[in-house]
Amino acid sequence: MAQKYSLDKNKIKVLLLEGIHTSAVDFFKANGYTNIEALPYALDETALKSRIRNANIIGIRSRTQITEEILKEAEKLFAVGCFSIGTNQVDGHAARLRGIPVFNAPFSNTRSVAELVIAECILLMRNIPVKNAAAHKGKWLKSASNSFEVRGKNIGIIGYGHIGSQVSILAEALGMNVYYYDIVKKLSLGKAAACSSLDELLSVAHLVTLHVPETPMTRNMISKREISLMRKGSCLINASRGSVVSIPDLVSALEAEHILGAALDVFPDEPVSSGDPFVSDLRKFDNVILSPHVGGSTTEAQENIGTEVAEKLVKYSDTGDTIGSTNFVQISLQPNSKAQRFLHIHKNEPGLLKEVNYVFTSKGINIAAEYLQTDAEIGYVIIDTESTLDSSIIRELRSIEGTIRVRMLY
Repeated sequence: MAQKYSLDKNKIKVLLLEGIHTSAVDFFKANGYTNIEALPYALDETALKSRIRNANIIGIRSRTQITEEILKEAEKLFAVGCFSIGTNQVDGHAARLRGIPVFNAPFSNTRSVAELVIAECILLMRNIPVKNAAAHKGKWLKSASNSFEVRGKNIGIIGYGHIGSQVSILAEALGMNVYYYDIVKKLSLGKAAACSSLDELLSVAHLVTLHVPETPMTRNMISKREISLMRKGSCLINASRGSVVSIPDLVSALEAEHILGAALDVFPDEPVSSGDPFVSDLRKFDNVILSPHVGGSTTEAQENIGTEVAEKLVKYSDTGDTIGSTNFVQISLQPNSKAQRFLHIHKNEPGLLKEVNYVFTSKGINIAAEYLQTDAEIGYVIIDTESTLDSSIIRELRSIEGTIRVRMLY
């Protein structure tokens, strides 16, 4: 059976915001999606509500906020792509209840962030930020005071996931002693040693680097008490989430010269656009490296992210595969050229799947394959049939009480 999509690919509207790398556009086009609008900037709330009404797929970075209010306007939307590591900018729960999976790129900028962290380790331990600031003011601070090699020093990695473990590998290659702490038991790479507690890690490390997600547990996880446990003359690096470090407490520690220096790439409050001012009490310190959330902003990372997320969106649109979604039940599927495929997302209620099946069996249609996953709130079923049904069956499936979303994929 030749595959015929219920909605021609050139009619599926793809809206990409915030200057997403052209690799995403290239991937969509290579897979038959030509109705693409790519904008180099974020939209304000009013403009976003207007544009999202006709979008089937939307791709965003970190500035665009997909809230429940925005989703109420997105009647045609069936997938969201976050071209970033995190998905905090999307109300994932509200999206799931509307049958909209959210995809991201958790791995593509791992190397870029890890390299930045290693570079900052060396710069901070050599006291380069202070010397650089002085040189710009005409002062020549040619001194070995507060300047150290990283070889033989202890680096403490909080969060030993994809980025943390990559930092571990690079740090060990530089001759550093690697210690890490994670709430989940992880396999140590190389000679890295796991710490039994956060307090243990903070007390042993010359350099502390954070690689944790934003959760209630991690909010202000580095505050006055934790900083006091750090060695005097140690350094702190945060390239994870702005809410993880208490800025007032860090300021106090810098003023007291308890820590040698710090590097931050993320902040509790960040400018919405490049034209907005950056306000932070950390600006007054020459021994603090401040970068504008660019840990993953390399050409290589952005190209990889563009391809990774676009591939997940295309796979979901083409086959119903939800592997890699952050808010949705997971089903792994390959296309079936000999079947007609239907997607049905519904409230997880007793007897509903029986009604879905009855729509087909009552017509004497053989169900060749069926894939189902549920969570506490929704059910997601893919049905392959040996049929050549027209779109009228979509109306029947939609009429089932508890139905959230229906598509005939092909």
